[in-house]
Amino acid sequence: METTKSLYEKIGGEQAISKVVDYFYKLVLADDTVNEFFKNTDMEKQRRHQTKFISFALGGPNQYSGKTMAKAHEGMNLQPVHFNAIVKHLHDSLAHFGVSEPEIEQALSHVAEVKDDVLYK
Repeated sequence: METTKSLYEKIGGEQAISKVVDYFYKLVLADDTVNEFFKNTDMEKQRRHQTKFISFALGGPNQYSGKTMAKAHEGMNLQPVHFNAIVKHLHDSLAHFGVSEPEIEQALSHVAEVKDDVLYK
């Protein structure tokens, strides 16, 4: 009997996701819609957190021990335009590394679950 691989395993685990995250932040930091939110951010720490979050969202182990999503975004007053820009950059980053559209949609559905925790905080 063949076991179904998680999206995390199909993509190549945390090492591959780390590359996706690096590319993702190149797109994010080049985007004036959202880059202001990262002006005073320790980007190495941010990359590590994001890699663990995306790994978990794709069915990998939950190694994330940081703040809750609501707490991490408190005081930022993120709007739908900001959330949508981040989702687009994640989509494009996954696509850049050859992840199929159905798998990207699956990944983004996990990200959509945290939308209410990050908007308007």
